[in-house]
Amino acid sequence: MTAAQRRILIIDDERPILFTLEALLGRYGYQVETSGTASHGLRLLKTKSPDLVLLDLQLPDAEGLQTLDQIKAESPGTQVIILTAHDSLSNAIESIKRGAFHFISKPYAPEELLSLVEKALEKELLLREAKELRQKTEQLEKRLEIAETRLAPVFKSKVMQEIDELIEAMAPSEANVLITGESGTGKEVIANVIHTRSRRAAKPMVKLNCAAFPQTMIEGELFGYVKGAFTGAMNDFPGMIAAASGGTLFLDEISDMQADLQTRFLRVLQEREYRPLGSTRTLKADFRVIAATNRPVAQALAENRLRSDLYYRLNTFQIEVPPLRERKQDIPPLVASFVKQFAQQLGKAEPTIAPDAFEKLLDYAWPGNVRELQNAMEYAVVLARHNLIGVKELPTELQLPNALQQTERGIAQRAGVQTLDDMERNTILQALAQCHGNKKKAAQLLGIQRPTLYNKMKRYAIEL
Repeated sequence: MTAAQRRILIIDDERPILFTLEALLGRYGYQVETSGTASHGLRLLKTKSPDLVLLDLQLPDAEGLQTLDQIKAESPGTQVIILTAHDSLSNAIESIKRGAFHFISKPYAPEELLSLVEKALEKELLLREAKELRQKTEQLEKRLEIAETRLAPVFKSKVMQEIDELIEAMAPSEANVLITGESGTGKEVIANVIHTRSRRAAKPMVKLNCAAFPQTMIEGELFGYVKGAFTGAMNDFPGMIAAASGGTLFLDEISDMQADLQTRFLRVLQEREYRPLGSTRTLKADFRVIAATNRPVAQALAENRLRSDLYYRLNTFQIEVPPLRERKQDIPPLVASFVKQFAQQLGKAEPTIAPDAFEKLLDYAWPGNVRELQNAMEYAVVLARHNLIGVKELPTELQLPNALQQTERGIAQRAGVQTLDDMERNTILQALAQCHGNKKKAAQLLGIQRPTLYNKMKRYAIEL
């Protein structure tokens, strides 16, 4: 977010100060509003929604600390810098206790003020993003969730039915579980099924995506914190370990958690107790942990993204969810499920899928796995006309010939050293994919004549 998009409100009864600050901050591109009274400033707080307030403690119609309380009550995420000539240690301490970002006395050095403004706005943005992420956490991949408590009705492949049998055997236990697999394969669905079929099903399942939250926020989200534990901790927050008490804690993308935090979490698993940030109280931890990662475990361990001691603690049971391209028997029931779901949402009759369109669905390699299939079916159901999904209603990448689909996915790039023939073939495929199969444009892009392109396509067995 640029400076021009950041809004700053100045509340100060000294007009020279208002003019000076407005000019200084405006020169650096900030949007500035000014007010000489607390009452007018609080009205601007509601109408202008500033990201930062510069607040004087001595105002003609209110006491500054009371105004600070009102600002934090009405807009907790808005940062406040106290800017006052009445400098005292007690005022500074009280301001920080009540939620001010910083306290600076007049006269101030412009460089110091600008530095504080930048840091306060960085914090405001971080807190806002964390709040949005917290609100989205329970909805993350929610559209992927399948209502059935068993996998069998939707997943027909042998490997998924074997996973279903394993879950049936181990779900009632207290054993930790590590779920691995590419992004979009349905790891959270597996976690939901384990929880639903466990003895903890009546208690909550709490989910934390370690890749979605800024690393600086994960510790507080997980362990909770008490009021005043750090700047901006205005209230006690129990944390996800407490929220999962009696139930299940699902840690998605565990290999994206910081190594030192992995160590602390391992201690919780070993000792079954923890301490919120800023607290002296030790609390009991009562949860079953299910973790997931889309990184190959060997790679995560080798790169020190996943601590080996935590891995061995989590890995009582490991479930590897194969990519959708390796279990194509699951595509027809998944397609039927998604078509029904989206037709109901749109209030439409369930469309039928034309044979050639279904063939495209089966031939495609689905690099985004079940999530990509779900999105494709939503796209198709929305565009369906006359109660039919044809090839034209499928996403563009599914309409390409198979050879070009492979190039689009990067599958043609093999591991290790390529031969010159490999490189030339891949370059031709990439040009054809970029030109959506138009040979004339592909030849122009490659800087060769069309007959030359035809000869090379024949040589490399490229058929469109």
